[in-house]
Amino acid sequence: MTVAARREAELANVCAALRAEDIGCDALVLDVTDAPAVDAALGQGEVFDILVNNAGMNRPLPLVEQPDADIDAVLDLNVKAAFYVSRAVARRLRSAGRPGSLINVSSQMGHVGSPRRTLYCASKHALEGFTRALAWELGPDGIRVNTLCPTFIETPMTAGMLAEPGFRDWVCARNALGRVGQLHEVMGAVVFLASDAASLVTGSALMLDAGWTAA
Repeated sequence: MTVAARREAELANVCAALRAEDIGCDALVLDVTDAPAVDAALGQGEVFDILVNNAGMNRPLPLVEQPDADIDAVLDLNVKAAFYVSRAVARRLRSAGRPGSLINVSSQMGHVGSPRRTLYCASKHALEGFTRALAWELGPDGIRVNTLCPTFIETPMTAGMLAEPGFRDWVCARNALGRVGQLHEVMGAVVFLASDAASLVTGSALMLDAGWTAA
């Protein structure tokens, strides 16, 4: 397994945790918003059969208050980075004549709208369209492309929002299970989409939204 991120210290911690579970791990310091850097890093070395595009951010504000810097940052990381990394991995898989599974971590917000999340919703709706179209492009090569669409999960990215007065209650009231998701609940879905159990699944969105979009 290879994990990539901008910060070396963060990668060291992740790899240490994986190795403690007897999982081999290589660290790759990489800014996935830098297309030439992505091509240089992924255009050589081993060919990756499974890709999880998990980089993302949210800067919740009403659109009329959103600065240009926020728009650029969110679209660069949530959308363009997925294009860059998927392109690099797909090129290598196609050249090697190997099948693969590309998994884009999207969101329930890629299927609905929400106040203060116009920018984030736009980025995730874009990722959904990207995934569906790319599934058709890469299907003849045996390369599957899907999204995972979680509800609010307890992570460092959501910690600040979930700590806001009333926000956790609002989230829980909007989904059928009445709770916030946990990170381990996402992992099984990743394994499924990466595995042969999902060999007929492509161009699909696997909803991990506790029923949010079923309302």
